[in-house]
Amino acid sequence: MLDNLVARASIGRVTEPLARALVRLGVPADAVTVLGTVGTVAGALWFFPMGGLVTGAAVVTAFVLCDLLDGAMARVRDAGGPPSSEFGAVLDSTCDRISDGAVFAGLTWWCLHAGDQPYTAIAAMTSLVVGQVVSYIKARAEASGLSAVGGLVERAERLTLALVGTAAEGFGVRGGLAVALWLLAAGSVITLGQRLVAVYRSAAAASAGSDGDAPAAGRAGSDGEAP
Repeated sequence: MLDNLVARASIGRVTEPLARALVRLGVPADAVTVLGTVGTVAGALWFFPMGGLVTGAAVVTAFVLCDLLDGAMARVRDAGGPPSSEFGAVLDSTCDRISDGAVFAGLTWWCLHAGDQPYTAIAAMTSLVVGQVVSYIKARAEASGLSAVGGLVERAERLTLALVGTAAEGFGVRGGLAVALWLLAAGSVITLGQRLVAVYRSAAAASAGSDGDAPAAGRAGSDGEAP
């Protein structure tokens, strides 16, 4: 939902110059991807369980931005040379799943121990599981040649809402994390349904297109036959 051309253009004005500088220095985009993931995992699993919600949110946010930077680096490199390998895309998606898992695992740990909010922990785990399924639906659909884009809550929204709620709780807004995570859980479930509907419609359109092509091919063949 936040992943639109206006947002990309605004963020690109910040990330593109830095991406060009890193590419000139010979820094691989994959290295930035791995660095961002390691930093996110370390920050989430160290600070959140210890109760450092504000510090953890700040550290995770800083390293999550590496996800934007590595994509900008790949675009800069592709513009000036051969296209990047498919491995980079797979690595990026894999690291995204690991980072998301660490963030919500850290929040769940805090909810169950330091925060004493077991019901909020349910919301955190629901957001994690459903969010992973949402991402899987898109990947599986695209592997089958179908479309599953869009939805109410995509990865950017998931992380933004979770981190804002975490920081609010850390600054003393009681219930800030609970509200954010329950909204996120509900939005993720809605998004799951939207993705499934999108895949169903894409499959139906593909099936209708293939059914329409068969008679046309048959007619073309019969017209070309000798009497």
